[in-house]
Amino acid sequence: MKAVVFEENGPPEVLRVVELDDPRPGPRQLRVRVRAAGVQPFDTGVRQGWPGFPVEFPQQIGNEYAGVVDEVGAEVTGFAVGDEVLGWVFMSGLAEYVVVDETAAVRKPSSMTWEVAGSLSASGQTAYTALHELGVGSGTTVLIHAAAGGVGTVAVQLAKAWGATVIGTASEANHAYLKELGAVPVTYGDGLVDRVRALAPGGVDAVLDGAGGQALRDSIDLVSIPDRVATLVDHDLAEQLGARGIRAERSAQRLAELVDLHQRGELRLHVRSTFDLEHAAQAHRDVETGHGKGKVVVLVGE
Repeated sequence: MKAVVFEENGPPEVLRVVELDDPRPGPRQLRVRVRAAGVQPFDTGVRQGWPGFPVEFPQQIGNEYAGVVDEVGAEVTGFAVGDEVLGWVFMSGLAEYVVVDETAAVRKPSSMTWEVAGSLSASGQTAYTALHELGVGSGTTVLIHAAAGGVGTVAVQLAKAWGATVIGTASEANHAYLKELGAVPVTYGDGLVDRVRALAPGGVDAVLDGAGGQALRDSIDLVSIPDRVATLVDHDLAEQLGARGIRAERSAQRLAELVDLHQRGELRLHVRSTFDLEHAAQAHRDVETGHGKGKVVVLVGE
């Protein structure tokens, strides 16, 4: 099969497409012919060489997928060859085939496009995990940094669906998009604390940070205690400040709930650009530009 790998840490150009042996499913596993796979900031960070995250070269990459089951292992009961599915993997999604446990897949509705299906699992479950841990719900006010991005897009809509008031930071070019999602937009940068306080004079109940750095520092001034701030991207600084570092908890039940929300029209997913497998480096470059709305997706096969 064709798969994207990197043999050293570095810029997007270290990614290349190689031929690997086709994987085979073991007991209670599925082999999926990938149709689409999202690209996350997590992927670009690992490729760059995040400290404390070991890789083995040549290292595959990619953490979500959508495709068609083309082989099932022994003892699989919930899926059959030909089923359309989406789900999650670890560092292997940008490839023609992935092998996953049957508990890491859910059925794809026929009306859901491949681009959307391939972009839901990672961002959706990350947003769900963070908001749940922060106790965001009816009557709360939450500030979401990088609200127009992949995780932010889902987090804004989930928070709204759960009854929260949402303030979202983004570049001015994305303010109209945030309003469409149901958030009150606010601009990044100097004076952020004052701008948020003008919108929420009593402060905010929780902050979900997808930006890090100064945005994370500013967030501490807006909550009652630092523990009400959770970051997805700046865990070392969070530890210094007493904030939370969040990593996604993934389950088929959680992903199925997100799929159902999408099918009911309560969760909108925006794919801003797509690339083929041969241009995975361009997909990574797009993600690294920042300030883009929604997700970047690699389309793998027919």
